[in-house]
Amino acid sequence: MMRFFALFVLAASSLGTAMAEADRPVLVELFANQNCPACPKAHRTMRQMSEERDDIFVLTWTVNYWDYLGEPDPMALPVAKERQMSYTDRLSLRAPYTPQSFYDGAKECPGTRKKDIRRNINARLKIRDESLPSLTWDGDAVRVLGESAEALELTMVEYLSGDANKTGMVNPVTKADSLGLWMGEETGFPVTCKSNCAVLLHEQDVGEVIAVLALN
Repeated sequence: MMRFFALFVLAASSLGTAMAEADRPVLVELFANQNCPACPKAHRTMRQMSEERDDIFVLTWTVNYWDYLGEPDPMALPVAKERQMSYTDRLSLRAPYTPQSFYDGAKECPGTRKKDIRRNINARLKIRDESLPSLTWDGDAVRVLGESAEALELTMVEYLSGDANKTGMVNPVTKADSLGLWMGEETGFPVTCKSNCAVLLHEQDVGEVIAVLALN
């Protein structure tokens, strides 16, 4: 009987951890371009990871600095290059590249290396702190729940998904806008989401990601 109870507690604990991880997924960001030879493999890898796991949320950012190698990528966004450069500088990396992937903006690796991708995801999950602020949405406004010693920034991204996504990419970003800074107040941030949107809560100046919430 005691053995059964111990197994029950262990199973319940594991289920609770899995649910917590699903509620606070790791943000995986892939930076790519259609003129990058290795990027199709990275897109396939990210699609596989996204299908296998419910503890990650993938966004694909298309950069424009490889456009001179061929036809300009129609999905390229100037903000994608700026975001990648900010991550590169903050993590003291030599230079940005494609396909490059980041994990909560805190770890990175080539977007084709499954072993490194899984290692980075698991490393982020291991240090999940449920006391950190989280996000909620009531259909009209996004609110931050919790406390923080410093101001945090909210960014809303729009992306293609489902039938609207005719690319081989996972959740390719089409637009990104700052919603402003959260100073610890209870005021909501009005959001209008007409298609597929997600809100990122992160340290200022494209810092480490604290939480991500898909609004659809």
